[in-house]
Amino acid sequence: MVKTEITRDDIMPMADYEAVRKERRRQISEKKRDRRLAVGPFATFYFESYDTMWHQIHEMLFIEKGGEAQIEDELRAYNPLIPNGRELVATVMLEIEDADRRHRELMKLGGIEDTFYMTVDGERIDGVSEEDVDRTTAAGKASSVQFVHFPFTDAQVEAFRQPGAEVIVGIGHENYAHMARIPDAVRQALAGDFA
Repeated sequence: MVKTEITRDDIMPMADYEAVRKERRRQISEKKRDRRLAVGPFATFYFESYDTMWHQIHEMLFIEKGGEAQIEDELRAYNPLIPNGRELVATVMLEIEDADRRHRELMKLGGIEDTFYMTVDGERIDGVSEEDVDRTTAAGKASSVQFVHFPFTDAQVEAFRQPGAEVIVGIGHENYAHMARIPDAVRQALAGDFA
């Protein structure tokens, strides 16, 4: 069964987490390897799951040491990024190391959050941006971190699951129009996100 929500009962005591943290980090790194896709020169889609968000919440609690008071905030922040069983969810990072170049590029990418899409055997699925905060400033600068949901129909899920299915992830912004085919290993890993 696919888990779609982290509850308070899923949170380990921090002393217990600290004891297994190194191994958990190694395990999640292995899982994330097949959940990542570069699209164009500096956009990377990191497809989220129950496991990636469980890890993220535990890391935030471990690092920030906010205790019980912090748990509800972390659950509220990260639960929306867990696929609901009929979608894929990605954190999209616009990764440019040089700060000046990053600023220039992001100033050209306002509204990029509305241009993410996926195709499954040619059928288009438009991305739906997280609406928790504006991802483009009033000045037109895009955030370097975007969150996008790809809602699937039952038929699209079945097509996605088929061996050899052609799945493309794309960005259709006028200043950043790129696409990439999802390798089969990534497609297989992501297929596990569907209920």
